[in-house]
This record gives sequence, C-alpha cells and structure tokens, in this order.
Amino acid sequence: MTVEERLEKIENLLVVLVERQQVREWYSTEQVAQILGKAEFTVREWCRLGRLKAEKRNSGRGSYPAWTISHLEIQRYYREGLMPSRRPA
Repeated sequence: MTVEERLEKIENLLVVLVERQQVREWYSTEQVAQILGKAEFTVREWCRLGRLKAEKRNSGRGSYPAWTISHLEIQRYYREGLMPSRRPA
C-alpha cells in the first residue's frame, strides 16, 4: 500500500468519524467533563458556582434534578473561558 493510499484511507475514516459525531442541544455534566477533559466533579462545581451557565433538569434518575449545559455554553467556554464566580469569597 502506498503512502497516498494510506492517506486516502485515513481521510475517509476521518470523514466517517466527523459524520458520526452528534451535536446535542444539552449535555450532562459527565458528557461536558469528557468534552473538556475535566473531572465531572469540577464541571458540577463550575455549574454550582455559576462559572458555567447551566440549568437543573429532571434526569429520570430519581427525584433530584441534574445539571445540564447547553451546546452554546460549551462554545462560549471555548471562546471566553469560565465566568467569574457569583458566590462571594
């Protein structure tokens, strides 16, 4: 197999991977942690402290709502970083 054939095969695989990646409207803290390469605890704390804009929604896992983060907020985080904490020191 030539280098050109190998590169073409790699490009085709990348196209398949990009097509398979879904953009969701809302993400769980676990999903956001994987996307950002952070611990889930860290993402939950950022939500609790107001460093990420998040909403509490019923998750279907009991009577306690879970934090959810929008796709737009993840994009904002990539552009601008964390927001200042809303809680006093």
